[in-house]
Amino acid sequence: METTEMPPVDALLEEETHSLWQDAWFRLRSNKLAFAGMIFFLLMVVICFSSPLIAWITGLSYEEQNLDLGATPPSWSHWLGTDDLGRDLLIRVLYGGMVSIGVGVAATCVSITIGVSYGSVAGYFGKKVDAIMMRIVDILYSLPFIIFVVLLTVYFGRNIFLLFVAIGCVEWLTLSRIVRGQVLHLKVQQFVEVALTLGSKKIDIIIKHLFPNVLGPVIIYSTLTVPGVMLLESALSFLGLGVQPPMSSWGSLIKEGAEKMEIYPWLLIFPAFLFSATLFSLNFLGDGLRDALDPKDSRR
Repeated sequence: METTEMPPVDALLEEETHSLWQDAWFRLRSNKLAFAGMIFFLLMVVICFSSPLIAWITGLSYEEQNLDLGATPPSWSHWLGTDDLGRDLLIRVLYGGMVSIGVGVAATCVSITIGVSYGSVAGYFGKKVDAIMMRIVDILYSLPFIIFVVLLTVYFGRNIFLLFVAIGCVEWLTLSRIVRGQVLHLKVQQFVEVALTLGSKKIDIIIKHLFPNVLGPVIIYSTLTVPGVMLLESALSFLGLGVQPPMSSWGSLIKEGAEKMEIYPWLLIFPAFLFSATLFSLNFLGDGLRDALDPKDSRR
């Protein structure tokens, strides 16, 4: 009797994983609002991070002042107008977007690194290790995080790199709890027991088996953390603790525009509009990813 050879288990798992990600991409594309949000955010990233090139091509600068020109409304020479020091607002808004988006993405990466590592270890080892690590998280949760960021910024200085670290170091707490809950559920599954039986080390199980299975919630959380971090950076800039002049962020530009909105309304309208639109796009993308990666609807 002729027998049919079964494909390797690894091949089956690879095919299954590939199809799950394909289905998620299909559902994301079907969500027009989320897909439009993703396109808009990527477009803003490309344009804002191309601001040095745009400044070089146009011959304009975010810091060069023209006091004789002063504040002028939008025109063919200056599409978004100029501020009261005669600086081109378009270039300053693009540089501000580069700083705000950069802070949001970089701080979120720091948050993911700490939160995923911390939550994975706490959830996998459990018992006393889990209890101690989660009590530390509870203590940190009880501290007003905005004050913690302000203290870090004041103590270590007001440069962009330390702003990344300071914000990232207080944004990982929620993610660590999410990852811990996922790992507590996954570590009792059969594939983990099989890996232990085959002699895999605990650190290998966490990295190779548990982390890929919590990737979906981490991606969703990341898209919702970036706008939160951008708002926090804007609040710090509004308080004068963010980026320092002549460099700008959307938060500092909104602060400057709010002080002069009755005289020069364009100084507030343009940075506030782009900032709000970017936050909306990220929230739409986060909602779409949540639906696309929903394990209860893993097939189209």
